[in-house]
Amino acid sequence: MLFSALAPSPALQLTTFTDIDAFRPAELFEDARSIPLDVANFEAARAVVCLPACRIIVMQTFARILDTAYRTPGGMVLLPMSDDGRASLNGVELDSRFFVALRGNDDCHFVEPGTNLHAMLILSPALRDRGWFDRADMIQAYAPDRAALMHVRQLILDILRTASAEPGLFAIPEIAAHLQEGLLLAIDELFRVDLRTAGDSRIANGRSSRLIERLDDYVAAHPIAPIYSEGLASEFGVSMRTLGSAVSKLRGMSLHQYIRLKRLWAARARLLKGGGSLTVASCARAQGFHHMGEFAAIYRATFNEAPSETLARGRLLSLRTA
Repeated sequence: MLFSALAPSPALQLTTFTDIDAFRPAELFEDARSIPLDVANFEAARAVVCLPACRIIVMQTFARILDTAYRTPGGMVLLPMSDDGRASLNGVELDSRFFVALRGNDDCHFVEPGTNLHAMLILSPALRDRGWFDRADMIQAYAPDRAALMHVRQLILDILRTASAEPGLFAIPEIAAHLQEGLLLAIDELFRVDLRTAGDSRIANGRSSRLIERLDDYVAAHPIAPIYSEGLASEFGVSMRTLGSAVSKLRGMSLHQYIRLKRLWAARARLLKGGGSLTVASCARAQGFHHMGEFAAIYRATFNEAPSETLARGRLLSLRTA
């Protein structure tokens, strides 16, 4: 596979993650927050190469809900690196035929139903404007010519392999600039597309996003209280259908499933703190779970371990760091 064939070098940063707790610190540093949907099969990896005015990040991701805040004054191109990629972005379904471009600031909501392999090309504001972006703070999907997409993919792979095997080349300004220019020229071809071929290509991020933010805040502020859809809708001043549609659109699941998932992750976070007086029952009840048998079953199905195992691991970590 791609990452197993690479070795880290002075020109290539290579990181693999085998559990979500190792992955979270790196993610938070980038202002991103994931909720994995399949903890038992979690696996992620990332490769990073820096060119003079372009940073290439290739990621193997995992089934998840992802909220991220992009701050890209020079612009960013996000493209699939395999033919089986699937995700939704702000409720818009995208597959491996599409790439996404944005410049400026944008809060994005992704749902990835399974493992994806993609590349992010983060561009420096110092780059000459090549006419890729209509304006700032806009995110847009494109359906490019397949040959152009395959060419960019291959160039990215070639750059990663060169950075792994011959890192000294990246320290030579002329060679690094040559590699970058070849990649930029290939991206030029990606953008030579009639936007109408991508259908409704502009990706909105409005009312549904604000509803999800209010919902997240409400669930965090009311960890014990029962939450009913009718009461939530009334609290937010919308219909139950509007609220349910927003959750389905941006989270890929029902309102009930999403609230339960949020509370399960909050309970897990408490268990991992591992305090001496902490119990599974107290953590469960603090998040509104009052039937311990049901909580244990749902917890195991979600995290592939019993809550008591998480607590034991949290206590062990607390002793090691004490």
